[in-house]
Amino acid sequence: MVKEEKAEEEKKKKAKPKAAKPKEEAKDDAPKAAETHAPKAEAHSPKQPPEGPAEPRPEAKAEKPEPKAKRKRAGAKKAATRAFVARGKRKESVARATITEGKGVVRVNSQNIESLSNSYVRDIIREPLRYVGPEANAVDISVNVNGGGAMGQAQAARTAIANALSLYFDKMNLREKFIEIDRTLVIEDTRRVESKKFRGPKARARFQKSYR
Repeated sequence: MVKEEKAEEEKKKKAKPKAAKPKEEAKDDAPKAAETHAPKAEAHSPKQPPEGPAEPRPEAKAEKPEPKAKRKRAGAKKAATRAFVARGKRKESVARATITEGKGVVRVNSQNIESLSNSYVRDIIREPLRYVGPEANAVDISVNVNGGGAMGQAQAARTAIANALSLYFDKMNLREKFIEIDRTLVIEDTRRVESKKFRGPKARARFQKSYR
């Protein structure tokens, strides 16, 4: 009999429904469950510095860019050469002579003086070189001349070469020497052709009458 009573009591316990929790208790359990599942804020928060005076951080020095290496130009530097330019005039011709250190070469309008066919013109152009001496073989002279005729250009080149030599060999007092020999070597001729007038073919000449 005792066993049967125990079995009935167990069946009644199983048959009884579980009592539902009140709503208020259910509400109170929700935040607790959220707290248990929510991650700790302190775990993700940055580490706070320890209390006390903050140590100054060392300032990062800006690194200066290294200067680029200069490119070396090919070839050695040429030594500066002395060069002088002088002018000479005769009638309508104007000549400019450039004198530099060289081997005694004389050029007229980029043409060697030895290639000129007229020997008289060659002698006129080279006349100042005869009064200089052996130093004339240590310079090169290039003359550019234009305007006028053949003799006017030759005399203008002669004056330009004489002035260039006196500038290059300034310690030899060549200008004074040239003036003593021939004044026209270094001094330009100021004479010019008079302009033509009306009633005649030239400056002074007049047309002739045919009925005389």
